[in-house]
Amino acid sequence: MDIEQKQAEIIDQLVKRASTCKPEALGPLIIEATSHPSLFAFSEILALPTVAQLQGTTDSVYLDVLRLFAHGTWGDYKCNATRIPQLSPDQILKLKQLTVLTLAESNKVLPYDTLMVELDVTNVRQLEDFLINECMYAGIVRGKLDQLKRCFEVPFAAGRDLRPGQLGNMLDTLSNWLNTSENLLISIQDKIKWADSMSEMDKKHRKEAEEGVEEVKKSLSMKGDVDIRGNKEMFGEPSGVMDYEEDGIRPKRRRHPVTSFYLGGTVSAEPNPGSMLVGVIDLSATYLPTGLLLTLKLPSPIHHHAVDVGELNPE
Repeated sequence: MDIEQKQAEIIDQLVKRASTCKPEALGPLIIEATSHPSLFAFSEILALPTVAQLQGTTDSVYLDVLRLFAHGTWGDYKCNATRIPQLSPDQILKLKQLTVLTLAESNKVLPYDTLMVELDVTNVRQLEDFLINECMYAGIVRGKLDQLKRCFEVPFAAGRDLRPGQLGNMLDTLSNWLNTSENLLISIQDKIKWADSMSEMDKKHRKEAEEGVEEVKKSLSMKGDVDIRGNKEMFGEPSGVMDYEEDGIRPKRRRHPVTSFYLGGTVSAEPNPGSMLVGVIDLSATYLPTGLLLTLKLPSPIHHHAVDVGELNPE
């Protein structure tokens, strides 16, 4: 059972008893409540009509004791010790525990010097033993003792009863926190929308870039195919090149593609003594690649004669 559940059960029992008991029995009940080691909240008992009736009676000092434990500190007791009954050791321990909770409400780092003054402790060892054994082990605070910096760091402390007038300040604090949270939420939503927009733009640009790359690849591929076909058609293969079948025995001659060129020269034909005509081509102003097969088509009845350009002497 955790401390809050246990405390709730104790409060419920005490409230039932205080609601039905006689006024003269309220004093001992208040002493019991303020001495209980597991009880740190007293506003429910203080709000009972039967307890409020103690005001102005001879037992009103018990009402002052209950108010001290609900809202006060050890320092408050020392200032009013003359009009408040002397406290028992259990009550003194309880009031010092409540004093630590009050200090932790406004400061999460409590200097040793401040604690020693507020708790009326004379040395550091006594202070640290109290914080460890009576506060942290009791579950009302969680913290760390920093001996080097001489302070008590308190990330968590149980809450005390609200003091008169404190409720309005708490409501203002919660209202400010709510407004800050709403503004922060709006800012976060705007950032999310901006991030989504940038993500969509990035996807669009990436898609456009990929499409552009594909277009360039297609363009280069088509241009390469055209260049390869053009080179094959222009240059072909050299004359006289033979392919051998896999058995390496019988060669076969390739047929060269026929390509027409304007040579820019002159052709003349004269009969030789053997009744044959020889075509003479002027190549002085024309460059032909070596290995190009040239076919001379001369008027009939002159014979056609194929000449390998590589065999021609450019001189």
